[in-house]
Amino acid sequence: MSKERPPEPLDFFIWTVEDVGLWLEEINLGGYRQTFKENGVNGEYLEGMSMFTTEQILRFIRRCHMKWGDFITLCKELRRIKVACLKGEQKVRRPWWAPSCLSVVFVRVAKRNRQSRVVSMKLEP
Repeated sequence: MSKERPPEPLDFFIWTVEDVGLWLEEINLGGYRQTFKENGVNGEYLEGMSMFTTEQILRFIRRCHMKWGDFITLCKELRRIKVACLKGEQKVRRPWWAPSCLSVVFVRVAKRNRQSRVVSMKLEP
């Protein structure tokens, strides 16, 4: 992923820790960039947060020294990305490694796969 360009939203589940850092800057949570990097928070981790228990959420907030409001912002932004994925509002691109002759097939399968991976973010009371 290019350092100058934010990561593609629909690919959030394969973001590296650097991609997560760029995204944090984009959503005005850049102050947590180093902490997330030190804790190895990548896209797969962000995707898994939707299954966190209350205890795991609190542990994450403490470990990353997050303010509660910032955690809520993080969850809202993740949800926004997932909703955009469900609605198909973002363009699916062929990856650099896929041959151009498979573009149509890849895009069709990628859209279906991404839509099936979307889950909602729920916070337990």
